[in-house]
Amino acid sequence: MTFHSMWAELLPIGRSSASGGYRRFAWTGADTDCRAWFRQQAESRGLTYELDRNGNQWAWLGDPAAGDAVVTGSHLDSVPDGGAFDGPLGVVSSFAALDELRARGVRFTKPLAIVNFGDEEGARFGLACVGSRLAAGQLTVEQAHRLTDADGITLPQAMERAGYDPAGIGPDPERLGRIGAFVELHVEQGRALDIGGDQVGIASAIWPHGRWRFDFRGEANHAGTTRLVDRHDPMLPYAETVLAARREARLAGAVATFGKIAVEPNGVNAIPSLVRGWLDSRAADQATLDTVVGGVEKAAREYADAQGVELDVIRESFTPVVEFEHALRDELARILGKDRDTVLNVPVLGTGAGHDAGILSGTVPTAMLFVRNPTGVSHSPAEFAAEDDCVAGVTALADVLEGLACR
Repeated sequence: MTFHSMWAELLPIGRSSASGGYRRFAWTGADTDCRAWFRQQAESRGLTYELDRNGNQWAWLGDPAAGDAVVTGSHLDSVPDGGAFDGPLGVVSSFAALDELRARGVRFTKPLAIVNFGDEEGARFGLACVGSRLAAGQLTVEQAHRLTDADGITLPQAMERAGYDPAGIGPDPERLGRIGAFVELHVEQGRALDIGGDQVGIASAIWPHGRWRFDFRGEANHAGTTRLVDRHDPMLPYAETVLAARREARLAGAVATFGKIAVEPNGVNAIPSLVRGWLDSRAADQATLDTVVGGVEKAAREYADAQGVELDVIRESFTPVVEFEHALRDELARILGKDRDTVLNVPVLGTGAGHDAGILSGTVPTAMLFVRNPTGVSHSPAEFAAEDDCVAGVTALADVLEGLACR
């Protein structure tokens, strides 16, 4: 199958007719359909299909047990009403790159695998990269069992309802020990490539980033009969904290976002008893990130005190700065810089977005390729990559895999 035909097959799965975005949440019907698509692509190419203990899908060419394998892939799940390219572009491009290598008639000297990591976005259970975190031992079994969705369904329950036995979830060092290099292709979540006029780039590092939950606890009361001076309204300090996050991020040259909120009792005519907001913050270095989050929390506590509101701040997840292995990164640049019909310009750039490649970087050598996104928009139905840029990404990935697995 061509890149275009695979893309067309995958495109309708989990798409909302209302928003035009995607709702491919972990262990739901849309996720099951994406997984079935992955397995069909693997088996139609004669690859060995595996589902590992954490629900990650693998498609192998060659002996998986031989070691020093070259692995590529990404994820198929989405954020709420996300775009089509974030994750799926890497998976579709991986199968297309394999097809291109076979058409070139290359001889593989190492095993090659394509992977779909489960629950990368964390849209359902609030923690990103669950599949790769479990495999790498960065999420314990106990922590995984405590993850719940908005309906109170735990991660193991969701897996079981989707037809998968969750009894074996946990670290998978033997499987990761087979990998000699992991290369993830991803649509750029920004405009650096477009500004520079480049179709493909190489990742240098992932900014440190995390998620913090701010629980403002006030006093529920009647919106029409309670005097303003008698209120303990948690919405007020929350609103001021949102503005503080923007201010702290701007001053530090970082980013900070309150993008999710839960309110109790959530009535139009009721003063809330609880406002729970989730902060996502990222910066180029750890010291800057600490400054931003510390500044937001300090301001939030001052605002809460002024309104007679209690505040708890809980760090729900954190990923330190990821410097992709320099030797592998330089090898990608060497491979892509070789003369073909023309020399491909391959800028090296950092990113504020987290990825499975970042999670695995502490265990196996990892690298990333980015494909141009002309709008810079991501996590939105407006996310976009032009067909010629996608094809350029497939060719670049095929060149990289040939250089790593066929020498």
